[in-house]
Amino acid sequence: MILPILGLLAGLILGYLCPVLIPFAYAKLFSVALLAALDAVFGGLRAVAADTFDQAVFISGFFTNALMAAFMVYIGDRLGIDLYYVALLAFGFRIFKNMAVLRRHILKKKEKNSTPQ
Repeated sequence: MILPILGLLAGLILGYLCPVLIPFAYAKLFSVALLAALDAVFGGLRAVAADTFDQAVFISGFFTNALMAAFMVYIGDRLGIDLYYVALLAFGFRIFKNMAVLRRHILKKKEKNSTPQ
């Protein structure tokens, strides 16, 4: 558990010290790709909580979701269709759903550990 936290802290420090400026034209693509990646992360956390985590599924989902979401937004932008909002809605919904399941799992686990026997 300590390794992911150290990785997160290292990423935050690196991002703060070496800021990357994304051109405005690509901001939608990167934001949707980031949301898709966050969806994969929260899905992975949910799978860990349910003891069904598979590293190959997580890695492939992480990159596939991010690339597919950015590609869909790019195509939509070229066609004049705002698929950006659809992707935000879909991934936002999935993130909140995964967080709700994860929260319930943590609360049940805490409740089971706190009940006197």
